[in-house]
Amino acid sequence: MDIPQHSYLSAADALALRYGADAAPTAGPWNEHISLLLSHRSVRGYRPDALPQGTLETLIAAAQSAATSSNLQTWSVIAVTDPDKKAALAKVAANQKHIEQCPLFLVWVADISRNQRLGAAEGVTLEVMPYQETFLVAAIDAALAAQNATVAAESLGLSCVYIGALRNNPQEVARIVGLPSGAFGVFGMCVGFASPAAANEVKPRLPQDVVVHHDVYDATGEQAHRAAYDALMGTFSTRNQMAADTWTRRVIGRMGKIAAMSGRDKMVSALNAMGFELK
Repeated sequence: MDIPQHSYLSAADALALRYGADAAPTAGPWNEHISLLLSHRSVRGYRPDALPQGTLETLIAAAQSAATSSNLQTWSVIAVTDPDKKAALAKVAANQKHIEQCPLFLVWVADISRNQRLGAAEGVTLEVMPYQETFLVAAIDAALAAQNATVAAESLGLSCVYIGALRNNPQEVARIVGLPSGAFGVFGMCVGFASPAAANEVKPRLPQDVVVHHDVYDATGEQAHRAAYDALMGTFSTRNQMAADTWTRRVIGRMGKIAAMSGRDKMVSALNAMGFELK
């Protein structure tokens, strides 16, 4: 099956979609790669079509081209195509059906187990293993690799969505995909051809003035910017037939109660049990 070509937008159009016409920054240098980045959207519905031969290998080559701290390469990925395993992972992730729909589901892994095996084979104790910094490096490595893969997939006309809900029960994820001690599924990713029913708009982001600080952190004007962004997101939600919502209500709903963590408040004990001591 041929992969459809990505359509590229002008700077003005892409920035207006990402920020809203009233908050779009002045367009600067521009090319097709930047247009692709700004067109990103999460897709939660997939056709059953198989990916073209060699797609996985291409995505992994892109992933391995991402930066990795000190070239330690402390990440791995599990490519899941087995329907039963996808169904089991979907159950962990609050029954998100697009995990079962997509032809390829990737579990991105913070993985220090390979380095542990290296140390054991060489008869060397790797003293940094139990420290939080080592886990943080591995999680960042996995995230950087995954984002490269996402950009590569979208450049080929494929769609993706990250699945953070694998962290609802990381030990069950480890059981399903056979992770060793020292390996932790940081998040999943659906990859496939978007279903026409899943078409959606580019979701607006906070104005740049909220997230960019020059020389020192400065939250001046943040409330006014937030009010404007809430209005933009409210309109976006209505237009896309989503539950009426603002960014403020979304943040409070997601961060206001421990219950919203869906079990992830026990993450430290799970990590300890999975070989990350986090000193």
